[in-house]
Amino acid sequence: MNYQSREEKLKKLEELNKEAEQGGGEKRIESQHNKGKLTARERIALLLDEGSFEELGKFVRHRSTAFGLEKERYLGDGVVTGYGRIDGRLVYVFSQDFTIFGGSLSEAYAEKIVRIMDLAMKNGAPVIGLNDSGGARIQEGVVSLGGYADIFYRNTMASGVVPQISAIMGPCAGGAVYSPAITDFTLMVENTSYMFVTGPNVVKTVTQEDVTAEELGGAKTHSTKSGVTHFSCPNEVEAINRIKQLLSYVPQNCEEEAPLLPYEPGDELRPELNEIVPVNPNQPYDMRDVINGIIDKDSFLEVHKDFAESIVVGFARLAGRSIGIVANQPQSFAGVLGIRSSRKGARFVRFCDSFNIPLLVLEDVPGFLPGTDQEWNGIITNGAKLLYAFCEATVPRITVITRKAYGGAYDVMNSKHIGADMNYAWPTAEVAVMGAKGAAEIIFRKEIAAADNKEAKLQEKVDEYSERFANPYSAAERGYVDEVILPEQTRQKLITAFKMCETKVDSIPKKKHGNIPL
Repeated sequence: MNYQSREEKLKKLEELNKEAEQGGGEKRIESQHNKGKLTARERIALLLDEGSFEELGKFVRHRSTAFGLEKERYLGDGVVTGYGRIDGRLVYVFSQDFTIFGGSLSEAYAEKIVRIMDLAMKNGAPVIGLNDSGGARIQEGVVSLGGYADIFYRNTMASGVVPQISAIMGPCAGGAVYSPAITDFTLMVENTSYMFVTGPNVVKTVTQEDVTAEELGGAKTHSTKSGVTHFSCPNEVEAINRIKQLLSYVPQNCEEEAPLLPYEPGDELRPELNEIVPVNPNQPYDMRDVINGIIDKDSFLEVHKDFAESIVVGFARLAGRSIGIVANQPQSFAGVLGIRSSRKGARFVRFCDSFNIPLLVLEDVPGFLPGTDQEWNGIITNGAKLLYAFCEATVPRITVITRKAYGGAYDVMNSKHIGADMNYAWPTAEVAVMGAKGAAEIIFRKEIAAADNKEAKLQEKVDEYSERFANPYSAAERGYVDEVILPEQTRQKLITAFKMCETKVDSIPKKKHGNIPL
């Protein structure tokens, strides 16, 4: 028999490793770089701690013989998969390789992704997908479609068990978009990535609309109009850094707590908070100033920044502890809750509750956005999503009312009645069914109509109503507000309250699952 020598076997392994790492070859790699894009392996190298990546399935090839595919059987088959570490913490990653068949998904390719997702579930670690693919491999037909479904199923089973993050680094079209949509967070790269179910050519044929890929499904579109993407990044390096930053706020899985950073207590009073809310109750202010005045310095990571701007959501640290923040934004539509802002808030609340991240709610809300557009497009069910999310959440939940807390929106924004653990109010808070002017016009309409000077009588009744209800003390008398505090005390109170709640144990009634108003 002609046995290979040890040297020949080692040489063969070296050749295969080199072939696998070349992807589709130097010309295709160069083409990728010319488009301002990194290769699949370059992305992984930037994402993971140096030297920590362990590749799985490096020598996998596709098994199709249709349409000449048997002549092109690249090692790895268009996706690099494996595990490694970010800041010393275990993660699983797949990175689609556009240099091989445009990153299109085959049966073998899908099996590689499914393999790392199964491992992530078993070992309790996040899954990160770096997407750059033209979609299903047409030559494989239904087999490639089945591969996508296998991935979607794992995405769904992993939801709420381990964090899942998708970065769109190039095309992501057709059925491929549904995997990122199921994951917890989606990032896109401006000008080089896009997502859509049907592309511009199909749109033109069916609806006669002329639209570019960027207009239809680019990063700007999905970060401002659809809300599909949570972060829009100027380049791939920034997107990868954002993934690392995001992971620093979340635990490895649903059984663990988020990393706790070292913190030395000091003077926790923040006098600058006393001056933020204007004397005029109709004058806007930036709720981000309140957030930054409460949290650890430079620790706020805003999510969905450019979408549904009347609500602000994001992660921050308070005395080194990771928290999720949901805050009305008076600078945008006076902070009202609408269809988009309700959906945005609900999605974020549910993520935080899934992964044991305490919630801080900063409330200044005059109500729900009125109008036929809102009513006809389902403000009722969409507003109920945010209500449902808070009601269902079992993590520590604390609310601070900074100014307005009107009507049903008061209930929805983590009121004591729906399970909040602690509720504070600033002296500027107004807890009422509606604003003083509108209330006076309804309650005292007969007196106002009969008065000689209607404007003076209206103002008199507005002042009367304000004196009675446009303050936090009626709510505090009934225990709906635990304490009325000076703004400068807010950080101090929150640190103490969250510390008190850190051993909180709560549960919802036994059930298969609830039926959230989708």
